Amino acid sequence: MAVADPGVEVVDSSDPEEDGSTDVARVGTSSHSISKNGSPTKHQNGSVMMVADRYGFIGGSQYTKPEEEYRIPIEKLRKRELKWLEMFENWEKWMSKRFRKVKDRCRKGIPPSLRSRAWQFLCGSKFLMEHNKGRYEEYLRRPSDPKCEEDIKKDLHRQFPQHEMFTSKGGYGQEDLYCILKAYTVHNPHDGYCQAQAPIAAVLLMHMPAEQAFWCLVSICEKYLPGYYSPGLEAVQVDGDVLFGLLKKTQPTVHKHLKKQQIAPILYMTEWFMCLFTRTLPWACVLRVWDMFFCEGVKVMFRVGLVLFRLVFGDGGKLAQCPTLYETLEKIRKLPLHQLDEENIVQETLRLNINERDMEKEHQKQIQRRKPKEKKKSTKHKS
Repeated sequence: MAVADPGVEVVDSSDPEEDGSTDVARVGTSSHSISKNGSPTKHQNGSVMMVADRYGFIGGSQYTKPEEEYRIPIEKLRKRELKWLEMFENWEKWMSKRFRKVKDRCRKGIPPSLRSRAWQFLCGSKFLMEHNKGRYEEYLRRPSDPKCEEDIKKDLHRQFPQHEMFTSKGGYGQEDLYCILKAYTVHNPHDGYCQAQAPIAAVLLMHMPAEQAFWCLVSICEKYLPGYYSPGLEAVQVDGDVLFGLLKKTQPTVHKHLKKQQIAPILYMTEWFMCLFTRTLPWACVLRVWDMFFCEGVKVMFRVGLVLFRLVFGDGGKLAQCPTLYETLEKIRKLPLHQLDEENIVQETLRLNINERDMEKEHQKQIQRRKPKEKKKSTKHKS
């Protein structure tokens, strides 16, 4: 059990009948109240016990109030689980011949009880782990860059401190998180450690054991977001320019406003794309976005980014509230969480008048734009 401090116990209030999870603890209660952060508490024998939501959060912006949460009817959830179990039995056939159906089911949301397994099938980490038996343990035994180790240790307490897995300093959650991140620096010494990898690894740990989470992280870093966590962040900057170009196509007024105030995409790309929206969206939205991301790749991130711009600024009508760079960045960083319903976000991304061809065309355009700059830098460096 993860304990925030000696006088506070964490209790899981999720419903095992719906999501297949197991309670951390069950206790009798004598009274109930609401804490300052909005999460319920239970009082017994003079101690205060924070009640975790179904995702394991005991407070903070990620905490989901049960009364505000959308729950799929049990009968529908069970039918979806059976369909996913059927797909797991013949996974290669489904991916090669019925991928559109797999994609549709990911867009509807993967059943919580099968999310861990589905993510590993979708991203290929199951295959990686099976073909690299013993490699994770070997990475843990091998020495790593001392600077990376020091940076990782400094960041551990910053990763979802209001989640029951990570409330305790030096607890099992932080210990596993350290092991995963350290192992990755051994696996990929060229890139080493990047701060944005920590929240991603933490989310994976919330759903699966450390070794499985590690190979998922490898898949994300090397297959889905190659170059994102490399020194210089060049790949992130390119995709930031791509997003900005797509914004010009879909919301020209907003694009013009950001360009006028010289708001560089990197100012929001680190929180949005590099952290896979883990620090940005309500938790139910995060999981639905990840379900689609593991199936469809980075294009999901572009779609979500464009939807967020529309929610923040409308079609340009809210720009008058942002006369300077400061107000505009505040709007982007402090999203209207009450408007971010997971089903609405998913549907809005699918309604966008942007397809894969548009994204690829914009990507090639940005690559060509950067070539003269890179050539100029190279020439200057040689001289």
